[in-house]
Amino acid sequence: MISSQNGAERPRVAVVFGGRSSEHGVSCLTAGEVIAAIDHDRFDVVPIGITTEGRWVLESSRPGRFAITAGGLPVVDPDGAAVALASDSGRELVVSEPGAVPHPLGEVDVVLPLLHGPWGEDGTIQGLFELAGVRYVGAGVLASAVGMDKHFMKLVFAAAGLAQMPHILVRAQQWQVDRPAVRERVAALGYPVFVKPARAGSSFGISRVEDPEALDAAVEVAHQYDPKVLVEAAALGARELECGVLQGRDGAPPEASVVGEIELDNSSGHTFYDFVAKYVDGGGVARVPADVPGAVAQDVRRQAIVAFEALGCEGLARVDFFWMPGGQVLVNEINTMPGFTPTSMFPALWAASGLDYPALVDRLLCLALDRSTGLR
Repeated sequence: MISSQNGAERPRVAVVFGGRSSEHGVSCLTAGEVIAAIDHDRFDVVPIGITTEGRWVLESSRPGRFAITAGGLPVVDPDGAAVALASDSGRELVVSEPGAVPHPLGEVDVVLPLLHGPWGEDGTIQGLFELAGVRYVGAGVLASAVGMDKHFMKLVFAAAGLAQMPHILVRAQQWQVDRPAVRERVAALGYPVFVKPARAGSSFGISRVEDPEALDAAVEVAHQYDPKVLVEAAALGARELECGVLQGRDGAPPEASVVGEIELDNSSGHTFYDFVAKYVDGGGVARVPADVPGAVAQDVRRQAIVAFEALGCEGLARVDFFWMPGGQVLVNEINTMPGFTPTSMFPALWAASGLDYPALVDRLLCLALDRSTGLR
């Protein structure tokens, strides 16, 4: 029986989404699906949107409020009533209507932060919840920050003995001061390469670069999203595999899902699995479970748990891999707050593992309610 920390009949869940990053719309898509999946008979759900300017507002939970329309991706309503965490405990939701006296909504038992990208998935909002003493779903401050920053993520993976594709880091200052040296380092990787922001997700700002002539433009595009840019050798001929990880309950070890595969639809016109292919026109084909040998699936699941534990993750994560033509499995990256949209792999992986969408959301809320606040 799940009980509220403050004596209420149902635990209160604040679902926080939107945010200031370029992934604002993706976060809203995720929130729409998750809010619909939560068992409202067991949980009191309060949807809270963060506008692109950083304002926290009460949002609607009506079906279809957050969906892709002809106008594009959904956004948080900037005219909603302002909301904040307040009171001595830090756990009380306080609403302030324009021109009115603020009034309390009651205490929050757990926060489900469905924020993607900087200022949400990178440890910043997790630090706010830690300071307020509020339980929340997902990785803590350090694991979130490392998982968001592909540069440090790869350093941690290397220290854990996980093999990866060759790559280099290009800082904005290096690019401005000595571009020839950067071009030499990139050339040593061998073309084609992928140029990507170090701290962005959903394939924003990523370019596949076939030759040196296209490098400068690709770096400039990535720098629009992040002053830190990663350049990585292309995994030619590799198959892209993904695996979900869930924290075990009551001290049990983490669990890995079945292995899935993302295959680019050759007729879609996409050269890689970019944002449009992921969320707009279905340019990728998800195969769950993936048609791979048992030994490969076992290796992927083992490495996924190693990656999860290396970063000190909590709650959930999705780990992505390259299965190279020679048979080696290389880790690509980890996502500490994977998407839950209709086309997202994470819920599909767990559904194929016997945990359907509502049960998955319930499991994540229970994991967060089980854990203590403060240092763990």
